Parts: sequence; structure tokens; C-alpha cells
Amino acid sequence: MPKMNLSHFEAAFLFSLFTSVVLGVVTKTNDRDRLHYGAYTFGCFLVALFGIGWVMYLGHG
Repeated sequence: MPKMNLSHFEAAFLFSLFTSVVLGVVTKTNDRDRLHYGAYTFGCFLVALFGIGWVMYLGHG
């Protein structure tokens, strides 16, 4: 089985994608709401990823 060498960003991106899909499927009842909520949570994950990354970058000095 081949190994996957993912950067931290790639791993966080995949986590965000899979988690958003699961949250959309589990929490909503119709397909339109699932898609909308999944896209919304994915966007929130990415904003948090970049926001926390910049805070850590600026705080590191």
C-alpha cells in the first residue's frame, strides 16, 4: 500500500472536507439543505484554518 505524505495544510483541508460532508449528511433532512450546510461548514473550517494560521505566524514573531 503506498504511503501518503501530506503537508499540514493538505491534511487539514481533507479533514475539513470530510467533516463538512458528514455534518451536512447527518444534520439536515433534504439535499438542498445538506449541500448548503456542508458548503457553509467547509468555508468556516477554511476561514478558521487560515485565521488560526496567521495568528500563530504573527504570534511566533
